[in-house]
Amino acid sequence: MEDYHTRTKHSYASIRNNPNYLDWEKQPPVFKNYDDFISMIKLDDSLALHRLIYRIGGITAKKVYPSNAYYLRTIPSAGALYPVEFYFQCRDVEGFDDGIYHFDVKNSAVKLLHRIEAQEGVEVYFEDRRKIKGFLFLLSTIYYRSSWKYRNRAFRYCLLDAGHGLGTLEASMYLEEMACNIRYRFDKETLNKQFGFGDKEFFLSCVVAGAPKSDHAEFLDLNLADINPKIERNLLIEEAYHYSCKVQNCKTNKRFESFNYDKKRFEEVIYQRRSIREFTKQSISKASFEVILENINKAIISDCDEQVNIYYVVNRVRDMQKGLYLEEKLLKEGDFSVQAGYLCLEQALGRDSAVTFFLTTNALQYQCAYQKAGHIGQRLYLSCEYLHIGCSGIGAYYDDEVLAFLDCSEEKVLYALAIGT
Repeated sequence: MEDYHTRTKHSYASIRNNPNYLDWEKQPPVFKNYDDFISMIKLDDSLALHRLIYRIGGITAKKVYPSNAYYLRTIPSAGALYPVEFYFQCRDVEGFDDGIYHFDVKNSAVKLLHRIEAQEGVEVYFEDRRKIKGFLFLLSTIYYRSSWKYRNRAFRYCLLDAGHGLGTLEASMYLEEMACNIRYRFDKETLNKQFGFGDKEFFLSCVVAGAPKSDHAEFLDLNLADINPKIERNLLIEEAYHYSCKVQNCKTNKRFESFNYDKKRFEEVIYQRRSIREFTKQSISKASFEVILENINKAIISDCDEQVNIYYVVNRVRDMQKGLYLEEKLLKEGDFSVQAGYLCLEQALGRDSAVTFFLTTNALQYQCAYQKAGHIGQRLYLSCEYLHIGCSGIGAYYDDEVLAFLDCSEEKVLYALAIGT
């Protein structure tokens, strides 16, 4: 993955020498619609499990502009392009037939694509083939939704958006007192074929919300048709996906840590979450910032828990020294707000924030590390919103200059985020 990451780095020169002009007539649809399905269930806000599903990516607002209309969802997305799709299998769940479903976001519904027989299930493609009693959520990406705008760098955004999806699942399950168990180690490429994705859509990760049974899944006879529209293929992205698909030699994390939110208020936060567009340069309190740090550093249950380092530049936090920090340790003292803004492609958000974060890794498992960065980003969004602090994810930055500033040249920059009021 060194080759893909290196070839998609931004620099001061690359931004100016390779401007991106959008062909609006080629923008792909941001909703996937299955016309051929067994049954459809409209999500009912009065039912807890329906709310759980809606919260992971449901529409919360619509903005209309002269050239286009944008649907805002519970999950953030680079450029509001939403490349992530949600599927789930449920078994022995009251109110749902045993089967495989697609979350039809536009119609606020779920569509049953395939009923599963007693010994059937997607678990057959997992290392642990025991059948899951409950939900098994699958996150995929239709990469052209992002590559239409972000070209080669789009795979980074797809992974971050999937990570945000993992974060919305975690948040939604927290409200229902369910554990969020993430799995990356499954046969994604064979499952892609079963779902009829072709070269247009890829599975990235899975979340288990249920308990294993004693018997194993034996087969899956799905073979869905490819309904995705034609795309302009990007071979660099496709190669990067296939090269990074297999997960091996990584550690698992089984440690569970819960949050301490007022659940009624937290549910409101999930629906209210927005990306801030500008800051007023006001300071935030040290107490609030410490709560935020505690929330984003909580353990994530995963079968491939890669190390993601959280650097941050403190610009405006009362009773804290200005400077660059790593894991609460002051590395460099000083006012680096202007430099942080420059590193974020000269965006004011990075300069005017109370704190600007840079997430890095030296992990070998590219997909896992990138999605974990997005997951941490979603925790940051929700924790800030809960405390009435704004947050904005920044997927574009001068890669090598960020690493030089952080003094970690052997690592990769995964994400930048800015918070403040």
